[in-house]
Amino acid sequence: MATGTTTRTDREIRAAVRDELTRAGLVHVGATVTGGVVTLTGRVDGYPAKWAAEQAAHRVAGVRAVADDLAVRIAAAPGRDDPEIAVAAVRALEWEAFAPVGALHVTVTDGWVTLHGEVDWEYQRRAAERAIARLDGVCGLRNGIAVRAG
Repeated sequence: MATGTTTRTDREIRAAVRDELTRAGLVHVGATVTGGVVTLTGRVDGYPAKWAAEQAAHRVAGVRAVADDLAVRIAAAPGRDDPEIAVAAVRALEWEAFAPVGALHVTVTDGWVTLHGEVDWEYQRRAAERAIARLDGVCGLRNGIAVRAG
């Protein structure tokens, strides 16, 4: 008895992912597929582009998982030093409704922001990362926030 379900080959998935990336305007992002797992490679100009590439890959039928190996290229804002970035980071976390600002610690070194602390949920960890990643002057981000085990 036929179930009507068809399995896509890795080649078909790769072509569909490339089409989806192109529609999203991410023509410089590479994609390989092995066993339905998509690996994204290349460089993007910011975290929003990185997240858009992940979402584009996940929209494709047959994708089992996405490995994001994209490098983020962020140019430092001229004249913004580490103390200014640190103040902006704390303010951004205060404004982010999903990030428990009292549980998080920010360290800034040469434009690189490192986040530490613990949160109850993964969405809080990602919300804090998104709040910091879009700040001017941030050259890179290390998210060391731990999610408490159930």
